[in-house]
Amino acid sequence: MPWSPRAALLWDLVLGVLGTAAFLIDLGADLWAAGQYVLSGRYLWAALVLALLGLASVALQLFSWVWLRADPDGLHARQPPGRCLALLHLLQLGYLYRCAQGLRQGLFVWRQEVPSEFDLAYADFLSLDISMLRLFETFLETTPQLVLVLAIMLQSGQAEYYQWVSICTSFLGISWALLDYHRALRTCLPSKALLRLGSSVIYFLWNLLLLWPRVLVVALFSALFPRYVALHFLGLWLVLLFWVWLQGTDFMPDPCSEWLYRATVATILYFSWFNVAEGHTRGRATIHLMFLLSDSILMVVTWVTHSTWLPSGVPLQMLLPVGGTCFLLGLVLRLVYYRWLHPSCRWEPDGVDGTQGLRSEGRQRPQNRRMARLAQNFFPKTRDEPWKGEVNGVL
Repeated sequence: MPWSPRAALLWDLVLGVLGTAAFLIDLGADLWAAGQYVLSGRYLWAALVLALLGLASVALQLFSWVWLRADPDGLHARQPPGRCLALLHLLQLGYLYRCAQGLRQGLFVWRQEVPSEFDLAYADFLSLDISMLRLFETFLETTPQLVLVLAIMLQSGQAEYYQWVSICTSFLGISWALLDYHRALRTCLPSKALLRLGSSVIYFLWNLLLLWPRVLVVALFSALFPRYVALHFLGLWLVLLFWVWLQGTDFMPDPCSEWLYRATVATILYFSWFNVAEGHTRGRATIHLMFLLSDSILMVVTWVTHSTWLPSGVPLQMLLPVGGTCFLLGLVLRLVYYRWLHPSCRWEPDGVDGTQGLRSEGRQRPQNRRMARLAQNFFPKTRDEPWKGEVNGVL
């Protein structure tokens, strides 16, 4: 192989190793924090940390298991029997198995002098599923854990060393998931040259800068009104779930698992924007932005009318300008991205039910139909291209 393609494969392999390491470090930091809370007698905080870990882990295992069951027969030739896979997911090891499977395939492809089209496509297939699971884990566990540790620090007025470690690992996990998700969408592009490094950097910055004020808002609300934050989340989550249902999502292989996906998307929308449907993206994104902004302003008004000081003595006047500045800067970068850096694509009808039409060595090249559909929602078609929709599973 020429150096450039081989270097790209090595880079993908390194990114896979770093992503798995970031997940394990974040998991270890959360377990460490929970153990410290138990040792210090703060059992409620420890229970909340473990509850968030458990719920997110169960959701990830369900996604992984459903996808494996829905994949075409014979696609995963070198995987354990069904009972072993079920046991792995029951033991909450399904995501780590996915990571190990992706790394093994990436190493297998990199070591070949001339990899086959099928092996390359299969490596992309596995990597895309891992990226999607990592994004779900970020908003189901990492982001709520960050809100929780910030609320605990603000309420107690103390910052322990393990809490700072948890904050750093949470930011690392969130940053990595955002970058990896954008890279995964790039993999689905018909022309990968359309998406450059600057586009990914701006995409990452505007997402992080808009996410941080939202995390700060919810953390402050949790510190001031810990008894009402669960009701607040549940109320908004139900509204967002209804909104996702109205958009008619069709991401999962069956109606029951589709509700799991919608519930997860509603959780993501509580913190950040996530596009799940085709067409009118700008209008939906504007509605979502105004909805979260209005909710954040209402929480700020609630703080001001009840108390101008946190229980720890930290004045809100010091925190609100920081969040407002981040929000405005993130909004500017978001407008810049969608105005000048967001590419349009010509999507060709080349994917049918998880495989591509081109054949390699008698086998059809696998295509991750789930991520390809999200990429179609994310990257619009060129204006001169008529939209033909999806017919009989053809993208």
